[in-house]
Amino acid sequence: MQTYNTRGTCSRQILYDVTPDGLVKNVKFIGGCSGNLQAVSRLVDGKHIDEVIATLKGIKCRANTSCGDQLATALLDYKAKNNL
Repeated sequence: MQTYNTRGTCSRQILYDVTPDGLVKNVKFIGGCSGNLQAVSRLVDGKHIDEVIATLKGIKCRANTSCGDQLATALLDYKAKNNL
């Protein structure tokens, strides 16, 4: 399980997995708006990492970011660290 500490959002942390074939699984936000973030987690479950990034990157809420944008940032960081 991967851990990402968010910046500029109500959620504090995002936990997630990426399968060897690039699918995003088991997304869990710590803190934030529970109902909305459960929905985001379910909607991205099983989607390819690139699709999730393309869908969520750039969505703004507070502090010029959002929980979805932070998930996209976490996944971009994951890709960079794993040379994907």
